[in-house]
Amino acid sequence: MKSEDERSSENELIKLVDICRSYGYGDAESFALRNFSMTVKRGEFIMIMGPSGCGKTTLLNVLGLLDKPTAGRYFLNGKKVNTLSSRGKSRIRSKDIGFIFQDFNLIPNLSVIENVALPLIYSGASKTHRLIQASDTLSRFHLQEREYYYPHQLSGGQKQRVAIARALISKPEIILADEPTGNLDSRSSHIVMEELRRVHSEGNTIIMVTHNPNLTTYATRVIHMLDGGIDEDIKTVSDEDLPVPIHDRVERDNAADSEPEQFVIKEDKPEADLEKFEALKKQEFKKDEEATTLGDLIDEEAKEPKAKKSSKKPKAKPAKKVSKKSTKKSNKVSATFPVVGKDSNTVDTSVRSAKKPTFDDLMKKENK
Repeated sequence: MKSEDERSSENELIKLVDICRSYGYGDAESFALRNFSMTVKRGEFIMIMGPSGCGKTTLLNVLGLLDKPTAGRYFLNGKKVNTLSSRGKSRIRSKDIGFIFQDFNLIPNLSVIENVALPLIYSGASKTHRLIQASDTLSRFHLQEREYYYPHQLSGGQKQRVAIARALISKPEIILADEPTGNLDSRSSHIVMEELRRVHSEGNTIIMVTHNPNLTTYATRVIHMLDGGIDEDIKTVSDEDLPVPIHDRVERDNAADSEPEQFVIKEDKPEADLEKFEALKKQEFKKDEEATTLGDLIDEEAKEPKAKKSSKKPKAKPAKKVSKKSTKKSNKVSATFPVVGKDSNTVDTSVRSAKKPTFDDLMKKENK
């Protein structure tokens, strides 16, 4: 059995240890993050709040590997990632992290479906595959009818939903949202937050920056920042009530498909099953012995009457075989000269055929 510490470490998705991010040098140096430490578990919906300039956006940039901290360690899935190369960071961003920005950041000269399919270019997918995936993702947000619209033809709420669809197209585990409702009215904000709630219920981990305190009802954890550090950390939902993360759900489904069916002993005493098995085995062995002895007796009884019959009655002589040639000849003679003898059933085959009288013989008879 695994201990609680091992389980909690496996459930940790992000871990920041003494992160610092400073700008400037010497007397002009200022800190956006100062000795910032935080742990994020899989399946959490974290909202980060605080006054302007407290380091909220800088924290998101560090989490999204868009900004490099000047000090500290950043662990993602148990691996240190803040020291990776730019290529390694971009690979993680394209695979594990999705971004939602306040200003939407949609490319104006691309259609909606092309904007959503854009992250799949870095994964090497074909154009047809990209468009199919983008269309399916847009249908989840009820934007399939506006696939070939351009960003300037959409409302603010529709643009933000397109941005969410773009963030989810590569199926990342982490969603980083920087004030996604900052430029929206109350109705559009409610629609966008309901979409984010649905995404979170499917197992995504969401870290969102906001200034609106009314949105904290959607979160499972609220962090208040002040001067580059954590001022208050409040959990509204326990870890046991969090949704099943996508990572654990995929592993569980794969394990269920690969595991063979286990044999289950229904009775509590396996010794009783062994005794029953031995008794049944002895009974079957006795039946086999009885069957063999009965078979021998039956064979002997079948042989005895044959020997007695052979001693009393001699064997009859086999009849002579009549050749096929003789039968053919007799049939021909009887057919041409049907001479009947004394016995009506026998045919005399020794009669010769008589010669026909000639003209000279007839004339001799008349002269006589």
